[in-house]
Amino acid sequence: MPGNSTASSPSTVLGRQLGDELRRLRESARLTTSEAAEALDCTKGKISRIENGRVTVRLPDLTAMLQTYGATDTELRDRLAGLARKANRRRRQGWWNQYGSMLADTYRDYIALEAMAGTIRTFQAQLVPGLLQTPEYIRAVTVASRQWQTADEIEHFVQVRLTRQERLVSDSPLRLWAVLSEAVLLQQVGGPEVMKAQLEHLLAASERPNVTIQVLPFSRGAHASMFGPYVVLGFPEEAALDVVLADNPTGSVWLEREVEVTRYRELFDAARTTALSPVESLTVIRRRSKEHRS
Repeated sequence: MPGNSTASSPSTVLGRQLGDELRRLRESARLTTSEAAEALDCTKGKISRIENGRVTVRLPDLTAMLQTYGATDTELRDRLAGLARKANRRRRQGWWNQYGSMLADTYRDYIALEAMAGTIRTFQAQLVPGLLQTPEYIRAVTVASRQWQTADEIEHFVQVRLTRQERLVSDSPLRLWAVLSEAVLLQQVGGPEVMKAQLEHLLAASERPNVTIQVLPFSRGAHASMFGPYVVLGFPEEAALDVVLADNPTGSVWLEREVEVTRYRELFDAARTTALSPVESLTVIRRRSKEHRS
């Protein structure tokens, strides 16, 4: 799903945490963004970008802001400095950066957030979620996308997706809850043998305690998520807000405003309650797997 986006990149989770704290300190000091910018000899836009977590905060800038806001508590200052160092390091480092310009900005941003997420809730209308795809399925999707031409580019993309999947079996595994339209089970991605193996892989993945798979069958008729796929990422950090990546007719868009994220949480809750239970879903997946024969 993550590809070219019509929206700006998301802030990192740690960056947003730091920005939220700095916003609270500024408001406690009874300073507007304009007044803070004047006191710090910077632009109002810089203050807003820092508070929204969209730019890195250099330690000298952080020190100046804390002084301006009257934050003298040593423990608070040390904690925020540590948060800034950690957020900046997260932005610079990450295995995905080695693939450079091969990955679209939105996809790199998605991988970075996925690496920090504790939970993912997703509805998929056409494709198996990337975290649950087999190598052959990934390869078929990559070729069909026509975004990568050479064999090396295609294999690099396959490796990126397989590396992402390691989050499901790590020491602190990602919790994945996927609701799949029944169309996902029928779409002939890569041909019958690839699909048969892919559906068998879904059955095996569902045995993990951190993976829940539900099927939303055609028989349930119209539902609120019919407009397209989306992913809701949740994070373990205290006070961290969820983030949504949703598809629209012109690409993918990041959503971070609480009212928007709440709407997608409601959509997912409606999808999972409309879908078959996990046990019933496995029965459908087994049946559809047997139907994929060459």
